[in-house]
Amino acid sequence: MTSERPAHPARPHFSSGPCAKRPGWSSQNFKTDTLGRSHRSGVGKARLKEAIDRTRSLLGLPDDYRLGIVPASDTGAVEMAMWSMLGARPVDMLAWESFGQGWVSDAVKQLDLDARVLTAPYGEIADLGAVDATHDVVFTWNGTTSGVRVADADWISETREGIVICDATSAVFAQPLDWAKLDVVTYSWQKVLGGEGGHGVLILSPRAVERLETYTPPRPLPKIFRLTKGGKLIEGIFEGATINTPSMLCVEDYIDALQWAEELGGLEALHGRANDNAAALGRWVARTAWIDHLAADPATRSNTSVCLNIVDRAFAALSEEDQRGFVKKMAKLLETEGAAFDIAGYRDAPPGLRIWCGTTVDTADIEALGPWLDWAFETVTG
Repeated sequence: MTSERPAHPARPHFSSGPCAKRPGWSSQNFKTDTLGRSHRSGVGKARLKEAIDRTRSLLGLPDDYRLGIVPASDTGAVEMAMWSMLGARPVDMLAWESFGQGWVSDAVKQLDLDARVLTAPYGEIADLGAVDATHDVVFTWNGTTSGVRVADADWISETREGIVICDATSAVFAQPLDWAKLDVVTYSWQKVLGGEGGHGVLILSPRAVERLETYTPPRPLPKIFRLTKGGKLIEGIFEGATINTPSMLCVEDYIDALQWAEELGGLEALHGRANDNAAALGRWVARTAWIDHLAADPATRSNTSVCLNIVDRAFAALSEEDQRGFVKKMAKLLETEGAAFDIAGYRDAPPGLRIWCGTTVDTADIEALGPWLDWAFETVTG
């Protein structure tokens, strides 16, 4: 192992979820009067409503869209929507990475839907032009495990007959979303705002609410999936009366992140931070011979979960098992040195690296990371 060490990133947190806390984060900033209190107390419901209202304002949601805090992270929010709304008409399932493939599995194997599956391999994107406007649609805006995102929502018809369900967990707050084209949007605040895990957010358009109130799915729904009662939307969910017990400590952490985002300059500033981080990493990739982006097309390349291929010839000659071992050694070295945490690619993705460039990461730390990646690669190569 070489003795020379580059300068350390100030915050070596590059995990793609849970993600880096905001700059200057401290639990001392939290209000604590909700702790030990019921989430259904006046103070508990008020703080949940504050989280909802701040989110609506920060995202610029249309006035007639609902937003609620739901159980089980982004996964819970997506599955709540799928189990409750799908089956009224055929559905186009789009997938270009592992989480999208998970929603395909739910649709085909669990819900037995009339589903048409449009997929693409890691690093590419599905044929968006093939989407049928008479079908429902389920897709992931930003592929967290592939580094591939949709460039925009122009491919979604303004006169569509179906509803569009969008898993936006590593896109929201970092990439512009076209709300008029999206009927259900889900995310977890553990991603772009660096919140704690376990809670999901569900956003519904009026068209989604209409589907919920006019369609009865032919399947039993667990309690945590039930969004209607007596054929009407349970409005309390979108006003702070959560379905199950939330962690009020996590809610305080989320409110802290929202306040930071507001003070920073709002959504435009958040987008700018992610774009600057991705650009900084991209400059290092461009001048480094042994690495390249997994997403070949810059137009569909993520600015949050940036996935990288090792393109060195000797690495390419290794078996997949040995390639994964090589990446693990790099990641372990960097963790031991305190230079980068949790940067190995996702287990189902091609062997490589994944660097979180979302809004809570500082560009200076991305710039400091590049020399460390070179050091780790050279060290493992020997």
